[in-house]
Amino acid sequence: MHSKVLLNKLCRDTFGCGIINSKGAILADVRKQVTTEEGGLIPNKVASHHESVKEEVLKQALFDAKLSMDAIDLVAISQGPGLPPSLHVGMRFAQQLAKDYNKPLIGVNHIAGHLEIGRLLTSAKDPVFLFVSGANTQIINREGHRFYVIGETLDTAIGNMLDKFGRIVGLGFPGGPKIEQLAQQGQWIDLPYVVKGMDVSFSGVLTKAQQRYKQGAKIEDLCYSLQETCFAMLIEVTERALAFCDKKEVLLIGGVAANQRFSAMLQIMCKERDAKAFAVPLKYAADNPVMIGWTGILQYLHGEKILAPQDLHINPIWRIEQVEAVWPSE
Repeated sequence: MHSKVLLNKLCRDTFGCGIINSKGAILADVRKQVTTEEGGLIPNKVASHHESVKEEVLKQALFDAKLSMDAIDLVAISQGPGLPPSLHVGMRFAQQLAKDYNKPLIGVNHIAGHLEIGRLLTSAKDPVFLFVSGANTQIINREGHRFYVIGETLDTAIGNMLDKFGRIVGLGFPGGPKIEQLAQQGQWIDLPYVVKGMDVSFSGVLTKAQQRYKQGAKIEDLCYSLQETCFAMLIEVTERALAFCDKKEVLLIGGVAANQRFSAMLQIMCKERDAKAFAVPLKYAADNPVMIGWTGILQYLHGEKILAPQDLHINPIWRIEQVEAVWPSE
């Protein structure tokens, strides 16, 4: 089976279509992201954005790959977790494509997609996964056919926290890249450091940073201190995860993996432990369509049951521990 996959992928702020084959060759990767100058994401407006761009994105992906829908063997879709309005747009579009072109349709866990594109694009074999994104902050280990979350945020995710701070100080959305840039000119301000066992908490850090901002602290100093504090918390629990799981590799995935300071801190910790740190290439660190396509191929080629398009539904709260990984771990 030549197994090209068309991917119709939705996440909280990006609509994308990618095409990838069973060898891991990326043939197309087209994305349209919602951005704002101020404020955050409004789910219904994000869904309206996705509705307005879906046909254009699909057309461009097929053009880039020099393929027609007839050459596509499988349609894969991000089934969850995520914002329900966005997920519904993608699911309806994928169901219609599968029906119109008589293609099998497979649902993929969004987080599993991040993990597997990371393994595909790096030489990591059996890592502890450090997943840091807008909606997720988790330390994940795989044993056999199951994933286990061995540490996570107790409240907001690191990416959401940074975006909220960006909104508070008027940086718009997404806030993370602008915070990283401003942090380069900042100096240290003391903020809460909250690690509880293998878990972390960011809400108190954000509250304190907001108070300091209202008291007149420089934005650059707050950006620097937010990064240094929160990243150090995550590096601490990741270091313990390496020891607990007896692993020698860490794979950094998710949109926050694009932060160069975070990657540098992880590299320092791993070097001190005689371990290896891997990071997904920046283009595929954030939400992207090919991660869903690639994971869909793995599921399909290793016996995942294919449902009729009308029987596949979104699961906005689908946790990674609920995924049965039918594909090999190496």
